[in-house]
Parts: sequence; C-alpha cells; structure tokens
Amino acid sequence: MSYKNSYDRHNEWYNKRFPSEESKMEVYKRSRLMDQDNLSNWLQRIFFSCLDPLLIQRNKKWLTVGDAYGFDAQYILNSDNDVLATDLNVDFLNVALKEGIITACAAENAEKMTFTDDSFDYVLCKESYHHFPRPYAAVYEMLRVARVGVVIMEPQDPVSKLPLLLFISNLLAACPRAFGKIWKNRFSFEPVGNFVYKVSEREFEKIAAGLGLKMVAFKKINPHFWFKGAEMISGSNKRSLFTFIKIKKVIRDILVRLKIIPAQTLVSIIFKTMPEGKTIRALKREGYHLVQIPDNPYLTQ
Repeated sequence: MSYKNSYDRHNEWYNKRFPSEESKMEVYKRSRLMDQDNLSNWLQRIFFSCLDPLLIQRNKKWLTVGDAYGFDAQYILNSDNDVLATDLNVDFLNVALKEGIITACAAENAEKMTFTDDSFDYVLCKESYHHFPRPYAAVYEMLRVARVGVVIMEPQDPVSKLPLLLFISNLLAACPRAFGKIWKNRFSFEPVGNFVYKVSEREFEKIAAGLGLKMVAFKKINPHFWFKGAEMISGSNKRSLFTFIKIKKVIRDILVRLKIIPAQTLVSIIFKTMPEGKTIRALKREGYHLVQIPDNPYLTQ
C-alpha cells in the first residue's frame, strides 16, 4: 500500500466511527456532562501539563497538528494563547468550532503544510506523529512553519533507550526466527495502513544538530493507563479503580527513574531559537532534561 492510500484511509477513519454530525456532537456533549474529576481527564492532564512551561508566555501563536477533536487546541486556548487546530480531516473540528471548543481550524496534511515559514511561534503534535506515513517529512514541515519550537509527544522506542535491551536485540538479530518470536511488535502496523513509529531522544538530537539548532528538551511520562470507560471512573471515590491506576503509575515512574524500564511516552521539544532564561527554568522545574547542541566548528570559523 502506498503512503497516499494511507492518507485516504486516515481521512475516512473518524467518519466511519462517527458518520453523522449528531454522533460527533455527542462526543462533545459527553465531555461536558461527565464529571471533570475522572480518570480519563487525569491521564490527559499528564500530557497537557508538559506544555505549561511554554504556555506561561501569553499571546503566542500555536498550531496543533493531528488534533482530530480539537482538545489539544482547547487546552492551549485556556492559557490565553492563540491556536489554529488542524487535522487531515476537519469534519470533527468543524463541529468543535460550532460547539466553542476551538476558535479556528483548517484541513492540513502534516507532511505538506500550506503555511509560510515561521507562521507560528510553536507547533504541537500530540500522539499523531506515529500515524504519519512519512513522519520525518512531517517534523521538517513543523520546524519550517514554527518560529520558536516544535513539541512532539509520542511513544518512546524502548530498545534505543535501554542498553540491556539493545544488547539483547543485537544478540538475537543473528537468529531472525527467535528474534521475531520474542520481539513480536518490532514492526507494528495500524489497520489504516501505516507503520507505527516510536521515537527516541537521539533522533531528535540529530535533527536539531543537522539543522544547526541550539537546544532540545526531553521529558519522560507514563500516561498510558486509559481503557474504555475511563471517563466514568470518578476521582472522588478513593476506593475506586482510579486509586489503583494512580498506584500503578507511581510504581512505573519509580522504575523509570531507576532505569529498569523505559518510559511509555517521550515529550520532545525542538527549539529553533534559544529559549529565554525563565522558560529554561520553568522547563527544569517541570522535569525536562535540556540538551544544548554544540556549534558546528566547520561553519563557525
């Protein structure tokens, strides 16, 4: 299947699940009627809180990429920043616009956007990068249209992070049949036809270094405990499944800090310009690891 067919299938996916405008509106009605203190919202806040060090800068212009429902844009709007929500298909976003969830939207292919260079201060791509047929084309496009930086939140590649897993994979690579049985999701594909990319710190460092950028920042989080019906699990019931999930997350966070297991998700910020001191301090308070990219000595002489 070509990547162009993957675009078409992605474009149709939401309309197959929610074929009418009424069914789409029901999604937003449920989000408003549900108890705000629930497991699903708590897990989403783990993602969105990673943006807070950047959102303290008011009146900035943001672009969200692959923001199917508009909830990414909604969080940014709540911080007094401007945002344009985009997705390959805007049928859902048009409903979000009517419902007041967002203030503006546009249909955009992340791998070939229509905006001019430096059109936005920041670009956010949350949990969509791994759906793209050509994600490297998308990240360069996002960097092109961003003036300050690009934020990418994606599942982390575990093998590239933990030396022991890399060592084991190298040993097993000599025996492909055994390797395939043990590492069954080495090549993961989605029903819509694309390969599922998982990201690493190193690949974004290399992109930044190749473009002569100055800094990248990383934060590891564990937000993947969602299940169908999570929005019905209220935080007010201390004996509920909510508490059990919180305990599981605490245990996983500890294991990640001890470098026993990899984090579920890597939040990466690629800065096109060096961030201000207050932004750097805010990032460090939020738990980001900042990597300063050295100058290319052959271009600075």
